[in-house]
Amino acid sequence: MMVDGENMTTADRIARAIGERIVNGTLQPDAPLRQDHIAREFNSSHVPVRESFRQLEAQHLAVSVPRRGVRVAPLDPNSVKEIAEMRAALEVVALRHAAPKLTPAHLARIELALIEGDNAETIQDFEAANRAFHHALVVSCAMPRLLASLDGLQLANSRLVFATARSAGWQPRSNQDHRLILEALRKRNVEQACSLLARHIQTIERLTIAAS
Repeated sequence: MMVDGENMTTADRIARAIGERIVNGTLQPDAPLRQDHIAREFNSSHVPVRESFRQLEAQHLAVSVPRRGVRVAPLDPNSVKEIAEMRAALEVVALRHAAPKLTPAHLARIELALIEGDNAETIQDFEAANRAFHHALVVSCAMPRLLASLDGLQLANSRLVFATARSAGWQPRSNQDHRLILEALRKRNVEQACSLLARHIQTIERLTIAAS
């Protein structure tokens, strides 16, 4: 949900806040999303709440159930492989287009996210830094439809990571894959960076499945 804060509508802000609660497990699968309660919480009318529900459904974070209303979408561990394969394919395409446009400022933002991930002491901080790293890698591709697809896949991936951490635990750690990707980009070795990125995403898939 990497929406520019200055361009966010009320519906965007609601969808972002509720989406984060779904992703990190604060809102559990099948929990009801009550329009009245959410409208009161965000001091809004029902119109932006309904629009936020549509956004959450498009991101596969919520579902509309006949006679039961809008609820948190079920968590599907079987989707790990699909998510990883789609991310590996699309993120590599985005990186291949973004890499030639990376400036020193872009590389600095990528490194900052890497450092924040290495220094994270909670799964929440780590996952926020991880998402920031992957977004910073590809945002320069300037392909909005592709970036929107990747944001949705990253959210689905993050939700599974949080679920895995709750069941299997999580320990602070440095991310050597991220460091290698950054080094390849600094050397302008785009193909190596793309290869490392694809391998990194597939490794995440294997670790998530093993911990499920």
